[in-house]
Amino acid sequence: MILQALYELYGRISQDSAYGLAPPGYSIQNMAFRVVLRPDGTLFEIQDIRELDGKSLRPRAMVVPGQGKAPGSGINPGFLWDNTGYMLGFKPDDPNPSRSRETFFGFRDRHLEMETEVDAAPFSAVCRFLESWDPEDALDYPLLKEMKSGFGVFQIQGEAEYVHEEMRVEAWWRADGRPAPRDVLGQCLVTGLVAPVALTHSPKIKGAGGQTSGTAIVSFNATAYESYGKEQSDNAPVSADAVFRYANALNALLQGPMRRKHRISLADTTVVFWTDRPSIVEDFFAQFCTRGSEGLESEEAQDEGLLGKIGAFLDAMRQGQSCYPELGEDYDETEFYVLGLAPNAARLSARFFHRASLTEFLDNLRSHFLDIATDVQPASKKRRADPEFPSIRLLLDQTCPLKAGKPDREHISPVLVGPLLRAVFAGAPYPEALASSVLRRIRADRRIDYPRACVLKGYLVRNKKQEVSMSLDSEDPRPAYRLGRAFAALEKTQKDALGDGLNKTIRDSYYGSASSTPRVVFPRLLRTYQHHLAKLEGGRRVNRERLLQEILDPLSSFPAHFNLEDQGFFALGYYHQTRDFYTKKDAPHHNPEGDPPE
Repeated sequence: MILQALYELYGRISQDSAYGLAPPGYSIQNMAFRVVLRPDGTLFEIQDIRELDGKSLRPRAMVVPGQGKAPGSGINPGFLWDNTGYMLGFKPDDPNPSRSRETFFGFRDRHLEMETEVDAAPFSAVCRFLESWDPEDALDYPLLKEMKSGFGVFQIQGEAEYVHEEMRVEAWWRADGRPAPRDVLGQCLVTGLVAPVALTHSPKIKGAGGQTSGTAIVSFNATAYESYGKEQSDNAPVSADAVFRYANALNALLQGPMRRKHRISLADTTVVFWTDRPSIVEDFFAQFCTRGSEGLESEEAQDEGLLGKIGAFLDAMRQGQSCYPELGEDYDETEFYVLGLAPNAARLSARFFHRASLTEFLDNLRSHFLDIATDVQPASKKRRADPEFPSIRLLLDQTCPLKAGKPDREHISPVLVGPLLRAVFAGAPYPEALASSVLRRIRADRRIDYPRACVLKGYLVRNKKQEVSMSLDSEDPRPAYRLGRAFAALEKTQKDALGDGLNKTIRDSYYGSASSTPRVVFPRLLRTYQHHLAKLEGGRRVNRERLLQEILDPLSSFPAHFNLEDQGFFALGYYHQTRDFYTKKDAPHHNPEGDPPE
């Protein structure tokens, strides 16, 4: 099903030049340098053609003749492009210089053998260069010494096109240069047609981790996986045409010019999205998954048309199917696809694949936001507003520690990504490990904020079938929720009594034990509370005492232990009560005492 969906996607995006898809017989490769030659074949300059991406240089994606470079010990030169070892006989910090010289000779001999057939002056200039080039001369070019990855191409000085793009060279390649298909026929598993079967699936998939030369999504590399004498991909026959189409379509989503529109990274998983027809949802959904609605509105504000579509999308999240037609889609007919990929040894593994109509997809997405919905705090002078629609990345960030004030995403468990995506897009239960990881982070750093409250509420509502209020519910009878509220009241009393000079609160010292073994901790906290209460004045002392009595009166005793579900209610009780302390009752969005602590 995955290959078939990607095969069909190729037919759609191949008509859109923005995707830069390679035509048959070509592939998209990452180019880092170019060898610029004079018309007589003498070397003019070796130039860096990498592009600045943020603070780092990124190789430039380019359509070149042939498929990807197959790994192995054989000599496998490309046509008018390759790495520095093949093109120049040199690699920086080369562990095997003699091997690099052999690959250069193989590259040189292949092109010299083709010169008469190609019969093009730019190609002949390349041949003259290869005849005269000495790999030892590479030491004179500092750029080559730091060129750790990426391929190179040839260009003639003064020409805008590269040699492989020259009209006569390109015509020869299309007519005679491309490798002929195999003569092994079989029924293609993707199309159902009888056609030449691809022995290996190429081009390899790049941009989803794994080997830099590319990784297979379908492969057979040991006899244990072969049956009835069928070798390699003959075990799962896919036609050469279907392989070309699905592999190029996936590479276009992962590393093509439109990759930012279709691809996001979550932990070690690369997630790609697409629809079976052009859709406005594709234009902003990757940002929606990584940044939330607040980032969308600010970054796209200059495009009024797109901003209107984004507004309709957010209204659909709030109000449901009555707003779907405002998206301007055939939402009941358009199919939405989500594929999660992660490197696994020599191949890619599909962590997650979901296919649904836009209607089903939007329904599941809306259910997700309803399940995690928690009272949103608006922006203030000290902080940004809580996002009404927390992104998937923001939810995953709650499971990892901070490093230099930012989430250290290397510590996000890879086993969380697939189950969380299934919960969001397919309506499945949230992973138990997500809630337990968030509770561990709360105990470790004593931070209970909006996105963590969203995770815990979603887990309790969907997995445990509990009714949970978005904000403070003073009638909630559950002991864990009430003790969380009580803990917040005890902490607020301590802060009010001791003022700004307080080094740490009871949350810093006792939250972990109070939320797991309340019978051990709460009697001690109540004794300390009496000293803090005595320092409050008049009406504040009376109101605080009345509040704590109202919270604790329904409880006959303190429970000995709280399980995972109870700890979630404890955290929500603490969060709701703390938010209530800092919310003015006659104006819910005004905070007379400042922002609540995290």
